[in-house]
Amino acid sequence: MWDTSAQAVVPVGSASASMYVCGITPYDATHLGHAATYVGFDLLNRAWRDAGVDVAYVQNVTDVDDPLLERAAATGESWQDLAAREIALFHEDMTALRVLPPARYVGVVESIPIVVALIQRLQAVGAAYDIDGDLYFPVAAAPDFGAVSGIDHATMLALFAERGGDPQRPGKKDPLDWLLWRAERSGEPAWDAAIGRGRPGWHVECTAIALEYLATPLDVQGGGSDLVFPHHEMCAAQAAVVTGVSFARSYVHSGMVGYDGGKMSKSRGNLVFVSVLRRSGVDPMAIRLALLAHHYRGDWEYTNADLAAATTRLHTWRAAASLVTAPSADQLLATVRDRLADDLDSPGALAAIDAWVSTAADAVTDTADPTAPGLMRSTADALLGIAL
Repeated sequence: MWDTSAQAVVPVGSASASMYVCGITPYDATHLGHAATYVGFDLLNRAWRDAGVDVAYVQNVTDVDDPLLERAAATGESWQDLAAREIALFHEDMTALRVLPPARYVGVVESIPIVVALIQRLQAVGAAYDIDGDLYFPVAAAPDFGAVSGIDHATMLALFAERGGDPQRPGKKDPLDWLLWRAERSGEPAWDAAIGRGRPGWHVECTAIALEYLATPLDVQGGGSDLVFPHHEMCAAQAAVVTGVSFARSYVHSGMVGYDGGKMSKSRGNLVFVSVLRRSGVDPMAIRLALLAHHYRGDWEYTNADLAAATTRLHTWRAAASLVTAPSADQLLATVRDRLADDLDSPGALAAIDAWVSTAADAVTDTADPTAPGLMRSTADALLGIAL
């Protein structure tokens, strides 16, 4: 897998492997950008399991945060009801796309006690300070800060301001210091805690959940490339301060999916929702194939042609899988495994199945194998998550 911090492809996992992938903030439905990320890490999960690796996989859900509260206020719905509905829809979308669920799917609200405990550990080593009841992590406490993203200070400041940070807040020791605990504000949810009544900052939640349920260093810390900085950088810094070891061996990131001239995002409103496609009658396997046609860490722009090509491919594969006999698929299985072992080369894996399918109907009696269609179906199913 491509490790962002090393800027190189590195091996990940051995007899066992741990993976933490950052989850959704549930204030809107799952769009294709989300789906591409979780399908990408699902490929890694499937490749590990196919190789006999014992996988420990955890994913969070940020079920209390500013974007969720803002959407709830705008619509007049309670933030709890909004979160519950969108989380349920996310699960429906992931199930339809045949994304294997993590061993633990953990919400922030249920994790308040472990977040508080982590902040107390940071306080104990001098890695937290107070501004009017809000608690901040001092970037100076993390000597390796910047090792995950490898970006310069000016870019850090710009991205921090753009992605939920507050570099201009008065009283901070450094503009890059980040919020650990937000003291209670009127009209906002808050919880009683030994560190004061309030709620978690964004970055501390993932560190706390990962440290609670997985051993460090993690084999893979994953998410979209928009999380490299500040989120994954800051998660890693907090973890290293309290554990004395690296948060993860590899930081793996999926590319961004664009639509209508820009990155698919809620702020731009240029979204293609999985649930809307499903309700319109699109086969979820065609949606998954459309995503797999692009390498997990490459940026790309979705068009209707992607879905049309995927639908045609799905019909062609299903026709081949229904044959009574076909050429041997033993080499096909080996090739798909090889392609996924090469930094999850899903386009190469799809091309291998396409090549086999193109010859399947032409098998002559002395080269035909009655077990081949079944092996082809199993290969597509187990390794690529495509039900034929």
